[in-house]
Amino acid sequence: MQYAVGYNNIDLAACTAHGVLVSNTPDVLTETTADFGFALMMATARRIAEGERFLRAGRWTKWSYDMLAGSDVHGATLGILGMGRIGQAIARRGALGFRMAVIYHNRSRLDAALERQLGARYVGKDELLRDSDHLVLVLPYGAESHHAIGAAELALMKPGATLTNIARGGIVDDAALAVALREHRIAAAGLDVFEGEPSVHPDLLALPNVVLTPHIASASVPTRLAMADLAADNLIAALGCGRWPGGRRRR
Repeated sequence: MQYAVGYNNIDLAACTAHGVLVSNTPDVLTETTADFGFALMMATARRIAEGERFLRAGRWTKWSYDMLAGSDVHGATLGILGMGRIGQAIARRGALGFRMAVIYHNRSRLDAALERQLGARYVGKDELLRDSDHLVLVLPYGAESHHAIGAAELALMKPGATLTNIARGGIVDDAALAVALREHRIAAAGLDVFEGEPSVHPDLLALPNVVLTPHIASASVPTRLAMADLAADNLIAALGCGRWPGGRRRR
């Protein structure tokens, strides 16, 4: 029983070959994860973690007009790469709460009615990268999405843009991102996931313009309890009630 939505850490082919049932915990963490993703994006844009370190280090001795000046979120262009449940929840927050222009790219386009409801416009990947002020990654990890954001993609982004990854490590080439941040090719990044977790690329750790969190996007008490309940329900279903996890009857 996977206590998460993603399952790229599980060898599904081996499980299938050995008759091992795998389940996950979707839906119950969508809104909490979207909350966190938006919070991480805002912390990145407004340099909140950098400001806290600045204050704690005793460096705040006087006010200046450009001290730790970041970028606005309200009215900016929000780009979303991956438009599943969490991507859609982030789009709603951006369009309705912050009057953002929302653009997105996905493997398949949403239907027109849902696009209108979300206030989101479908664009190609290159256009998404070029036009986003704040780019949020929420696509699933797999062979096709490995290093979906690398040096070439980062080069298309605006120098003032931010990148937020709450999807999976490996979707971003962390080494290439560190170079782009160090050379100020993009303004900042907010990362909750990393290649080779729990290890973090040492170049990222040394940079001031990146907000780093330890894969905690779904970590609210109510959501973690709901995930535990769903994992338990999946186990009970698999063990003998005649249904697959999720409620579908077994034949």
